[in-house]
Amino acid sequence: MTMSKYYKDLRDKFGPDFIFMPAVVAIIRNAEDEILFGRKHGEEAWGLIAGAIELGETPAGAVCREVLEETGLIVSPDRIIGVFGGNQHRYTYSNGHKVEYLSIVFDCKITGGSLSPDNEEMKDLKYFKENEIPEISNPYPIEIFMKSSRREAIFE
Repeated sequence: MTMSKYYKDLRDKFGPDFIFMPAVVAIIRNAEDEILFGRKHGEEAWGLIAGAIELGETPAGAVCREVLEETGLIVSPDRIIGVFGGNQHRYTYSNGHKVEYLSIVFDCKITGGSLSPDNEEMKDLKYFKENEIPEISNPYPIEIFMKSSRREAIFE
């Protein structure tokens, strides 16, 4: 989905300057415990399946919506892996728009749907083993990817 009316209105008011953006991120594993990453059209870097929380939307609802839009999968969020924000989670898009994310990372279980790469939002979707995680632009701690080491949520 393209930028919502709410975020378009914010951009009309603030231009490309930093805006604060609450977001959700999904850690989705296949039967082999590999983690799903996506690559957007026109980009080389891989990233986790993620997106902004819209007005009136719950974080759990947002992660389910984003996963469906970007992958074709239906998921159920099982637990919060961590909550991340601050200066190190600032990002500048190719169009110059700047954001600072407050991201809630969910561990999600696939409950339906089918993986559909090369969709409106993602060019590629691929599962990676824990020890082969691709370089991504968001500085999440490596622990969010390690299934065996995660017991409690990680906070920054």
